[in-house]
Amino acid sequence: MDDKPMQGQVALVTGGVRRIGRATALALAAEGADVVLHARSSRAEADAVAREVEALGRRSMVVLCDVTDEDGVDSMMASIDAAFGRIDILVNNAAMRGEDPFLDMSFARWREITGTILDGAFLCARGALRRMVPRNYGRIINMGGFSAHVGAAERAHVVAAKAGVVGLTRALAVEFAGHGVTVNCVVPGKIGGKRSAGSGKGIAGMPIVGREGVPEDVAEVIRLLCRPASSFITGQSIHVNGGLFLN
Repeated sequence: MDDKPMQGQVALVTGGVRRIGRATALALAAEGADVVLHARSSRAEADAVAREVEALGRRSMVVLCDVTDEDGVDSMMASIDAAFGRIDILVNNAAMRGEDPFLDMSFARWREITGTILDGAFLCARGALRRMVPRNYGRIINMGGFSAHVGAAERAHVVAAKAGVVGLTRALAVEFAGHGVTVNCVVPGKIGGKRSAGSGKGIAGMPIVGREGVPEDVAEVIRLLCRPASSFITGQSIHVNGGLFLN
């Protein structure tokens, strides 16, 4: 059995410098993929993860851009073309979270959060698919959200955007199944460690396995879905929550 099934492939991980993004980048590199690490502005952190990827014997590249900026995403894709000539795997992990009472929520704040989560996934998926379809192969993982399935107060923007990601996943899975591209959504539950502001809102209780998750728990599922052998799994929302939510 090939212990490097992603050898020769190129993976783009947006929001790839912390927690699940970092763990995913390292998991894919361990499988043999070269990894493009996207961040909005965290250059030093991105460079540190790039060094970790390279320590695994893989090539890496850091790209900074705002995933809501169409020109910026197009430029990122062009940079990947120049460096690697292909994109085989896209992990749409870039997101913003926040807690804002609905009646006090400005339209600008709504658009900021939903734009990063949903518009960013659209722009990056469109760019990646333009490169995957001619090769008749691709793996796209969109990161869902626990709150999109159970609801959460003061997170209408996040819940709506993450629910939209589920719909986007299903639509792309259907449209591109005939092009050798699978599209799935991975939904993390309560993941321990240092969280960003607003993360974990509405996730109460302890998973039935008796512990919180770690980023590597989520990365492991992403790794499996990105393997060439996972071609029969598409259009799914796969929960990684230790049984906290039984779907």
